[in-house]
Amino acid sequence: MRYKCLVFDHDDTVVNSTATIHYPCFVKYLSLHYPERRCSLEEYFLKNFHPGFVQMCKEEFGMTEEDMDREVVFWTDYVKEHIPQAYPGMREIMERQRSQGGLICVVSHSFENYILRDYRENSLPEPDAVYGWSRPLNERKPNPFPLKDIMERFDLKPEELLMIDDLKPGYDMAASCGVDFAAAGWASDIPQIESFMRQNCRYYCKTVKELAQLLA
Repeated sequence: MRYKCLVFDHDDTVVNSTATIHYPCFVKYLSLHYPERRCSLEEYFLKNFHPGFVQMCKEEFGMTEEDMDREVVFWTDYVKEHIPQAYPGMREIMERQRSQGGLICVVSHSFENYILRDYRENSLPEPDAVYGWSRPLNERKPNPFPLKDIMERFDLKPEELLMIDDLKPGYDMAASCGVDFAAAGWASDIPQIESFMRQNCRYYCKTVKELAQLLA
């Protein structure tokens, strides 16, 4: 077992959700409340990568806190009815980690109940800990709190964790804690994102198979 604890992001790392659920939901929301505005899938990926979804909504679309609350309610209702599919090979990685006595944690900007639902519906091992959107702002990534709390709860050192994520907030969080980071490159083919991840991350995995080989 190369790392005692694998810390997974959720969307576009474990499950294929942006292209199939979150982006269509956002487009539908824009059509209802900002009908004159457009956002391509590539733009959506890029803005989520940096500066992040909340900043995108505020800076690109001028959303207020009240507008953001309304968007979250819309998104929550949409996600209730749409379950993303786990990437092929992800279950095998997690099952091997668990069979070797390792830990599986999740740090995501999705809500905990939907993360746990997606794990159940995709027959993935139940995570040992989940840190999601319902946490206070100062306990969400890129804040280092989730990783620090995982290390304290499970008595782990930074070198015993691997963070696996497709976006910059996960990278920033891992870097601030001295935790190794593996970029998940299988959700999109956007040169700007891949270039940043290859240049800055310890590992870049273009496919789930490459992640499995890294952890073998």
